[in-house]
Amino acid sequence: MLKALFEYNFLQNAFYCSILISIVCGIIGTVIILKKLAMMSGGIAHTSFGGVGLGYFLGIEPIIGAFIFAVAAAIGIGYIGKKSHRNSDIATGIFWSAGMASGILFISFTPGYPPDMSSYLFGDILTVSKTDLLLTLILDAIVVFFIIAFYNCFRAYLFDDEFAAVLKINVNLINNILHVIIALSIVILIRAVGIVLVLALLTAPAAIAKLFSGNLKIIMLLSILISLLLCFAGLWISYQFNIASGAAIALLSSLLYFAAHIFKKILKLKTGREIQNQGSRL
Repeated sequence: MLKALFEYNFLQNAFYCSILISIVCGIIGTVIILKKLAMMSGGIAHTSFGGVGLGYFLGIEPIIGAFIFAVAAAIGIGYIGKKSHRNSDIATGIFWSAGMASGILFISFTPGYPPDMSSYLFGDILTVSKTDLLLTLILDAIVVFFIIAFYNCFRAYLFDDEFAAVLKINVNLINNILHVIIALSIVILIRAVGIVLVLALLTAPAAIAKLFSGNLKIIMLLSILISLLLCFAGLWISYQFNIASGAAIALLSSLLYFAAHIFKKILKLKTGREIQNQGSRL
Protein backbone atom coordinates (compact mmCIF):
# COMPACT_ATOMS: atom_id res chain seq x y z
CA MET A 1 0.00 0.00 0.00
CA LEU A 2 2.93 2.34 0.69
CA LYS A 3 3.97 2.17 -2.96
CA ALA A 4 0.39 2.78 -4.12
CA LEU A 5 0.20 5.83 -1.86
CA PHE A 6 2.68 7.63 -4.11
CA GLU A 7 0.92 6.52 -7.28
CA TYR A 8 -2.79 7.16 -6.71
CA ASN A 9 -4.36 10.51 -5.88
CA PHE A 10 -7.36 8.96 -4.13
CA LEU A 11 -5.06 7.24 -1.62
CA GLN A 12 -3.18 10.48 -1.01
CA ASN A 13 -6.48 12.29 -0.40
CA ALA A 14 -7.54 9.54 2.02
CA PHE A 15 -4.18 9.79 3.82
CA TYR A 16 -4.43 13.56 4.25
CA CYS A 17 -8.09 13.25 5.26
CA SER A 18 -7.14 10.76 7.97
CA ILE A 19 -4.73 13.27 9.49
CA LEU A 20 -7.21 16.15 9.33
CA ILE A 21 -10.21 14.28 10.75
CA SER A 22 -8.05 12.85 13.54
CA ILE A 23 -7.40 16.39 14.78
CA VAL A 24 -11.14 17.10 14.82
CA CYS A 25 -11.96 13.77 16.50
CA GLY A 26 -9.31 14.22 19.16
CA ILE A 27 -10.51 17.65 20.22
CA ILE A 28 -14.26 17.46 19.66
CA GLY A 29 -14.41 13.84 20.81
CA THR A 30 -12.93 14.92 24.14
CA VAL A 31 -15.69 17.52 24.51
CA ILE A 32 -18.35 14.92 23.71
CA ILE A 33 -16.98 12.44 26.26
CA LEU A 34 -16.39 14.93 29.08
CA LYS A 35 -19.76 16.68 28.64
CA LYS A 36 -21.64 13.41 27.99
CA LEU A 37 -22.94 14.56 24.59
CA ALA A 38 -22.72 11.21 22.79
CA MET A 39 -26.50 10.85 22.46
CA MET A 40 -26.86 14.40 21.17
CA SER A 41 -24.05 13.85 18.66
CA GLY A 42 -25.75 10.73 17.36
CA GLY A 43 -29.00 12.68 16.99
CA ILE A 44 -27.25 15.45 15.04
CA ALA A 45 -25.57 12.90 12.75
CA HIS A 46 -28.83 11.15 11.89
CA THR A 47 -30.73 14.43 11.54
CA SER A 48 -28.21 15.50 8.88
CA PHE A 49 -29.53 12.69 6.68
CA GLY A 50 -32.57 14.88 6.06
CA GLY A 51 -30.23 17.52 4.63
CA VAL A 52 -28.59 14.94 2.37
CA GLY A 53 -32.02 14.00 1.00
CA LEU A 54 -32.93 17.68 0.58
CA GLY A 55 -29.72 18.25 -1.36
CA TYR A 56 -30.59 15.52 -3.85
CA PHE A 57 -34.17 16.78 -4.11
CA LEU A 58 -33.12 20.38 -4.83
CA GLY A 59 -30.21 19.38 -7.05
CA ILE A 60 -27.55 20.96 -4.81
CA GLU A 61 -24.50 19.48 -3.09
CA PRO A 62 -25.94 17.09 -0.44
CA ILE A 63 -23.24 18.05 2.05
CA ILE A 64 -24.60 21.63 2.07
CA GLY A 65 -28.03 20.33 3.06
CA ALA A 66 -26.40 18.17 5.72
CA PHE A 67 -24.66 21.26 7.14
CA ILE A 68 -27.97 23.12 7.39
CA PHE A 69 -29.84 20.25 9.07
CA ALA A 70 -26.98 19.41 11.44
CA VAL A 71 -26.52 22.99 12.66
CA ALA A 72 -30.30 23.42 13.02
CA ALA A 73 -30.47 20.20 15.05
CA ALA A 74 -27.56 21.25 17.29
CA ILE A 75 -29.15 24.63 18.04
CA GLY A 76 -32.61 23.14 18.44
CA ILE A 77 -31.55 20.36 20.81
CA GLY A 78 -29.49 22.78 22.87
CA TYR A 79 -32.33 25.31 23.06
CA ILE A 80 -34.98 22.76 24.06
CA GLY A 81 -32.67 21.20 26.66
CA LYS A 82 -31.94 24.61 28.16
CA LYS A 83 -35.56 25.80 28.26
CA SER A 84 -37.03 22.58 29.63
CA HIS A 85 -34.25 22.24 32.26
CA ARG A 86 -34.31 18.51 31.58
CA ASN A 87 -32.18 15.97 29.83
CA SER A 88 -32.25 16.67 26.10
CA ASP A 89 -32.60 12.98 25.16
CA ILE A 90 -36.27 13.42 24.18
CA ALA A 91 -35.49 16.31 21.86
CA THR A 92 -32.54 14.35 20.45
CA GLY A 93 -34.76 11.36 19.71
CA ILE A 94 -37.34 13.52 17.96
CA PHE A 95 -34.75 15.30 15.79
CA TRP A 96 -33.10 11.94 15.10
CA SER A 97 -36.27 10.29 13.76
CA ALA A 98 -37.52 13.42 11.98
CA GLY A 99 -34.21 13.87 10.16
CA MET A 100 -34.07 10.27 8.96
CA ALA A 101 -37.72 10.29 7.92
CA SER A 102 -37.44 13.58 6.02
CA GLY A 103 -34.31 12.32 4.25
CA ILE A 104 -36.15 9.22 3.05
CA LEU A 105 -39.11 11.33 1.88
CA PHE A 106 -36.92 13.82 -0.01
CA ILE A 107 -35.11 10.98 -1.76
CA SER A 108 -38.40 9.30 -2.70
CA PHE A 109 -39.62 12.59 -4.21
CA THR A 110 -36.42 13.09 -6.20
CA PRO A 111 -37.05 12.53 -9.94
CA GLY A 112 -35.29 9.67 -11.69
CA TYR A 113 -33.50 6.74 -10.21
CA PRO A 114 -32.90 6.91 -6.43
CA PRO A 115 -29.30 7.91 -5.61
CA ASP A 116 -26.84 5.57 -3.91
CA MET A 117 -26.80 6.64 -0.26
CA SER A 118 -24.25 4.10 0.98
CA SER A 119 -21.35 6.57 0.93
CA TYR A 120 -23.29 8.96 3.18
CA LEU A 121 -24.68 6.28 5.47
CA PHE A 122 -21.52 4.20 5.88
CA GLY A 123 -18.77 6.47 4.55
CA ASP A 124 -15.83 5.83 2.26
CA ILE A 125 -12.61 7.63 3.03
CA LEU A 126 -11.18 6.44 -0.31
CA THR A 127 -13.63 8.70 -2.17
CA VAL A 128 -12.89 12.02 -0.45
CA SER A 129 -12.22 14.90 -2.84
CA LYS A 130 -10.03 17.99 -2.76
CA THR A 131 -13.12 19.96 -1.72
CA ASP A 132 -13.66 17.62 1.23
CA LEU A 133 -10.03 18.11 2.26
CA LEU A 134 -10.38 21.89 2.05
CA LEU A 135 -13.55 21.86 4.18
CA THR A 136 -11.87 19.63 6.76
CA LEU A 137 -8.80 21.88 6.85
CA ILE A 138 -11.00 24.95 7.44
CA LEU A 139 -12.84 23.15 10.24
CA ASP A 140 -9.54 22.09 11.82
CA ALA A 141 -8.37 25.71 11.77
CA ILE A 142 -11.60 26.88 13.42
CA VAL A 143 -11.49 24.20 16.12
CA VAL A 144 -7.79 24.67 16.93
CA PHE A 145 -8.15 28.46 17.02
CA PHE A 146 -11.15 28.26 19.33
CA ILE A 147 -9.39 25.87 21.73
CA ILE A 148 -6.13 27.84 21.85
CA ALA A 149 -7.76 31.28 22.10
CA PHE A 150 -10.23 30.33 24.82
CA TYR A 151 -8.47 27.39 26.47
CA ASN A 152 -8.88 28.52 30.09
CA CYS A 153 -12.58 29.31 29.58
CA PHE A 154 -12.98 26.06 27.73
CA ARG A 155 -11.30 24.04 30.52
CA ALA A 156 -13.47 25.68 33.18
CA TYR A 157 -16.59 24.97 31.12
CA LEU A 158 -15.68 21.29 30.74
CA PHE A 159 -14.92 21.02 34.46
CA ASP A 160 -18.23 22.48 35.64
CA ASP A 161 -20.82 24.86 34.16
CA GLU A 162 -21.57 26.51 37.49
CA PHE A 163 -17.88 26.98 38.28
CA ALA A 164 -17.40 28.61 34.87
CA ALA A 165 -20.37 30.92 35.51
CA VAL A 166 -18.84 31.99 38.84
CA LEU A 167 -15.72 32.98 36.89
CA LYS A 168 -18.02 35.20 34.78
CA ILE A 169 -17.62 33.06 31.69
CA ASN A 170 -20.48 33.23 29.19
CA VAL A 171 -21.46 29.58 29.48
CA ASN A 172 -24.40 29.87 27.08
CA LEU A 173 -22.21 31.32 24.34
CA ILE A 174 -19.56 28.62 24.72
CA ASN A 175 -22.27 25.97 24.85
CA ASN A 176 -23.86 27.18 21.60
CA ILE A 177 -20.52 27.52 19.82
CA LEU A 178 -19.50 24.00 20.84
CA HIS A 179 -22.81 22.55 19.67
CA VAL A 180 -22.38 24.17 16.27
CA ILE A 181 -18.76 22.97 16.01
CA ILE A 182 -19.88 19.45 16.92
CA ALA A 183 -22.47 19.64 14.15
CA LEU A 184 -19.90 20.82 11.61
CA SER A 185 -17.45 18.13 12.71
CA ILE A 186 -20.06 15.43 12.25
CA VAL A 187 -20.88 16.59 8.72
CA ILE A 188 -17.19 16.61 7.79
CA LEU A 189 -16.76 13.09 9.18
CA ILE A 190 -19.74 11.78 7.23
CA ARG A 191 -17.64 11.48 4.07
CA ALA A 192 -15.10 9.34 5.91
CA VAL A 193 -17.16 7.05 8.16
CA GLY A 194 -20.80 7.81 7.35
CA ILE A 195 -23.84 8.94 9.30
CA VAL A 196 -24.45 5.56 10.92
CA LEU A 197 -20.86 5.02 12.08
CA VAL A 198 -19.64 8.55 12.84
CA LEU A 199 -20.24 8.23 16.57
CA ALA A 200 -17.64 5.46 16.93
CA LEU A 201 -14.77 7.62 15.67
CA LEU A 202 -15.94 10.64 17.66
CA THR A 203 -16.24 8.86 20.99
CA ALA A 204 -13.94 5.81 21.05
CA PRO A 205 -10.52 7.56 20.82
CA ALA A 206 -11.41 10.10 23.51
CA ALA A 207 -12.96 7.42 25.71
CA ILE A 208 -9.79 5.31 25.41
CA ALA A 209 -7.58 8.31 26.22
CA LYS A 210 -9.72 9.16 29.26
CA LEU A 211 -9.09 5.68 30.65
CA PHE A 212 -5.40 6.49 31.06
CA SER A 213 -5.34 10.20 31.88
CA GLY A 214 -7.36 12.91 33.59
CA ASN A 215 -5.42 15.80 32.09
CA LEU A 216 -7.36 17.68 29.39
CA LYS A 217 -4.37 18.35 27.12
CA ILE A 218 -3.11 14.78 27.38
CA ILE A 219 -6.58 13.38 26.64
CA MET A 220 -6.84 15.52 23.50
CA LEU A 221 -3.35 14.60 22.28
CA LEU A 222 -3.86 10.91 22.97
CA SER A 223 -7.23 11.05 21.23
CA ILE A 224 -5.65 12.55 18.13
CA LEU A 225 -2.95 9.86 18.05
CA ILE A 226 -5.49 7.06 18.59
CA SER A 227 -7.71 8.51 15.85
CA LEU A 228 -4.71 8.55 13.50
CA LEU A 229 -3.96 4.93 14.32
CA LEU A 230 -7.57 3.88 13.73
CA CYS A 231 -7.91 5.83 10.47
CA PHE A 232 -4.64 4.53 9.03
CA ALA A 233 -5.44 0.96 10.06
CA GLY A 234 -8.97 1.21 8.67
CA LEU A 235 -7.64 2.73 5.44
CA TRP A 236 -5.14 -0.12 5.04
CA ILE A 237 -7.79 -2.78 5.70
CA SER A 238 -10.21 -1.09 3.30
CA TYR A 239 -7.61 -0.95 0.53
CA GLN A 240 -6.23 -4.46 1.04
CA PHE A 241 -9.51 -6.34 1.44
CA ASN A 242 -11.82 -4.08 -0.60
CA ILE A 243 -14.30 -3.44 2.21
CA ALA A 244 -16.03 -0.26 3.35
CA SER A 245 -13.54 2.02 5.07
CA GLY A 246 -16.15 3.49 7.41
CA ALA A 247 -17.13 0.06 8.70
CA ALA A 248 -13.47 -0.93 9.15
CA ILE A 249 -12.65 2.23 11.12
CA ALA A 250 -15.77 2.01 13.28
CA LEU A 251 -15.26 -1.68 14.08
CA LEU A 252 -11.59 -1.12 14.93
CA SER A 253 -12.60 1.80 17.17
CA SER A 254 -15.03 -0.39 19.11
CA LEU A 255 -12.60 -3.30 19.41
CA LEU A 256 -9.78 -1.04 20.58
CA TYR A 257 -12.01 0.53 23.22
CA PHE A 258 -13.02 -2.87 24.63
CA ALA A 259 -9.38 -4.02 24.56
CA ALA A 260 -8.23 -0.85 26.35
CA HIS A 261 -11.02 -1.21 28.93
CA ILE A 262 -10.02 -4.82 29.67
CA PHE A 263 -6.33 -3.85 29.83
CA LYS A 264 -7.18 -1.07 32.29
CA LYS A 265 -9.13 -3.51 34.47
CA ILE A 266 -6.25 -6.02 34.46
CA LEU A 267 -3.75 -3.26 35.25
CA LYS A 268 -5.92 -2.05 38.12
CA LEU A 269 -6.28 -5.54 39.58
CA LYS A 270 -2.54 -6.15 39.27
CA THR A 271 -1.73 -2.85 40.97
CA GLY A 272 -4.22 -3.60 43.73
CA ARG A 273 -2.67 -7.01 44.37
CA GLU A 274 0.83 -5.52 44.51
CA ILE A 275 -0.30 -2.94 47.06
CA GLN A 276 -2.04 -5.65 49.07
CA ASN A 277 1.09 -7.83 49.03
CA GLN A 278 3.25 -4.93 50.15
CA GLY A 279 0.81 -4.19 52.96
CA SER A 280 0.83 -7.80 54.15
CA ARG A 281 4.65 -7.80 54.24
CA LEU A 282 4.63 -4.73 56.44
